[in-house]
Amino acid sequence: MDKSAGLSRPIAGSRGGVVPLVGCPLWRAKRYPLRRPCLETTISTPKGDRAIKAASAHASDRPGIVVYHDYFAIRGGGERLVLELARGLSAALVYGYRTAETYSEADLPENCRDLALPAVLRRPGLRPLALALAFRRRRQAAVHVPVRIFSGVAALFAAPPKAAGARNIFYCHTPPRFLFDQRDHFVGGLPIALKPFASLLLWLYGRAYRRAVDRMDVIVTNSENTRRRIARFLGRDSTVVYPPIDTSRFRFIADGGYFLSTARLSPLKRVDMIVRAFRKMPDRKLIVVSGGGEYESLVRLAGGAANIEFRGWVGEDELTDLVGNATATIYLPIDEDFGMSPVESMAAGKPVIGVSEGGLLETILPDETGILLPKDVTENDIIAATELLTPERAAAMRRACERRASEFSSDRFLKEMRRLAFDYQANEKSEASRDSV
Repeated sequence: MDKSAGLSRPIAGSRGGVVPLVGCPLWRAKRYPLRRPCLETTISTPKGDRAIKAASAHASDRPGIVVYHDYFAIRGGGERLVLELARGLSAALVYGYRTAETYSEADLPENCRDLALPAVLRRPGLRPLALALAFRRRRQAAVHVPVRIFSGVAALFAAPPKAAGARNIFYCHTPPRFLFDQRDHFVGGLPIALKPFASLLLWLYGRAYRRAVDRMDVIVTNSENTRRRIARFLGRDSTVVYPPIDTSRFRFIADGGYFLSTARLSPLKRVDMIVRAFRKMPDRKLIVVSGGGEYESLVRLAGGAANIEFRGWVGEDELTDLVGNATATIYLPIDEDFGMSPVESMAAGKPVIGVSEGGLLETILPDETGILLPKDVTENDIIAATELLTPERAAAMRRACERRASEFSSDRFLKEMRRLAFDYQANEKSEASRDSV
């Protein structure tokens, strides 16, 4: 039993009223009537449970909002987007779990709830199913939230059915690759005895996932590239709202004489190719600043080369300094959904060596803000690009980079998300007025 269900607490200035917290069953809501919606608004922190700011949504004309996100275990673009969204909309945040080595409690908004998925269930093969079940248990509580925003592969299982006066919004970073375009690759890597079971499990998960998508009033996505994927795999249209880039945080500092890779260390990011290229260029320095499943294998691949340095996951201030002092950044993912790292690089006036596919086609301007290599990029292509992008040429691109990055600001992102979250109320009121005439 969820011990937090139905808990209530008096709030200063509430005239003796009681603010319902997580769960908030209907019988309790009737027994303790309130002039505000019952919200999924309990947080668990070392400071103890407390009612979050969203519970006082009655003080304004805007409804309470809860953002649901899978987990915080990497410092990726999706994680940065969710944190910006929760803070910018003064929303509560519910997530499956976090790891201390990537995000501390101080990194997250004050108003959040950690579902604390046990570590044994966080393994890649078990994690999607375990998270889906954990979020599924939040569905009844979510019924009482006027605006629900979902991010990730499992968080949308918390979505209740569509209803008048409420809004389900899905920010789809990409349809799950293991369910769609990379399904055969995922199953193919398993032992023969497990393949039939895995295929059945993926089919069942995929069916439940599509049903959750069907409960969405609006689907938002990060690029035209992902919008095409959503139409292909889910049969739904979506609205493109480019992810938020804190362009004020990244700034040009100097040219420190190195190239920087910020991509997560996974096969689809092709960091291994970058490392092999720089092993052939001992006179050029590469700094790899990120973590991931390939960290140890990439360190071994570098073979102790003096010109290749691995920093692992770093704090925001260190990342800002590394970007601001680079000659340029290198980002070569396979069919990237959007790619926030290149825009952060351009915000610091640093050009990007990218690849001609995916979301990078929507952000990098060839020969103005960077160099786009062929889709079938090779190590020799990387070597040639670093030769072309001299410190002088990189510096000449600075102003164009900064102008381009300004088109992907956090202010623009939050303005669009507020419109999608709140404009439906005005439309419903207008329709109600027409019906009453």
